[in-house]
Amino acid sequence: MVVATKAIVLSSLKFGDSDLIVKCFTASSGLKSYLLRNILKSKKGKLKVSLFQPLTILEIEASHKNKGSLERIKEAKVYHSYQTLHTQIVKTSMTIFIAEILANTINEEAEDAQLFGFIKESLLWLDQSARTSNFHILFLLKLSMYLGFYPDTDTEQKPYFNLMEGVFQDFNTGKYSERSQRTAKLKEFFGIDFDKSNDIKLTKNQRSDLLALLLQYYQLHLHGFKKPKSLVVLNQIFE
Repeated sequence: MVVATKAIVLSSLKFGDSDLIVKCFTASSGLKSYLLRNILKSKKGKLKVSLFQPLTILEIEASHKNKGSLERIKEAKVYHSYQTLHTQIVKTSMTIFIAEILANTINEEAEDAQLFGFIKESLLWLDQSARTSNFHILFLLKLSMYLGFYPDTDTEQKPYFNLMEGVFQDFNTGKYSERSQRTAKLKEFFGIDFDKSNDIKLTKNQRSDLLALLLQYYQLHLHGFKKPKSLVVLNQIFE
């Protein structure tokens, strides 16, 4: 079946001497992996390696057999040409981090228009905004809503955050219950948009601690979730 759809590049892996395996989150079919033959050697082919940088938003025409095997991309073009995402070091580091997060959390071959729209609009905001130091914090928090484990904000007036249950409580209930500066800072991100996130003041240590809290939260709620390898570089960028 030939499908025309938007697709967000999550990762690319060299396969053999001349091929790439590219993982994309598509608007029409969820997560898909594509085999791009001879793309690393052919200069005359329609598909160029530069199209498949992390988080590039594409418009593709693809052949989907939907049998769990590698699919084929017939044509691809850039949906939105980023102005800063792949050229500014802070945004590039965020891009690699977010791409790794998405590759680690999205695993269904099923249409999810709301999740796709959220990711697309978030990337467009990141590309166009000059102040982005808290973007990855709010992105992870908002993403948890689409993945089904956003914290219960109805209980946020209570002091202890139970990471396992995703609720705030009056008392310390065990290993995953925490009352700290980072859980207090987390509450400041509830219910805001990316523009407002710029108004939240965080030191480099506070930002790093809050990111660690969110990644721990992901590990508790997503089986097999691993901390991104790009985390070290991202933390260094903000030092």
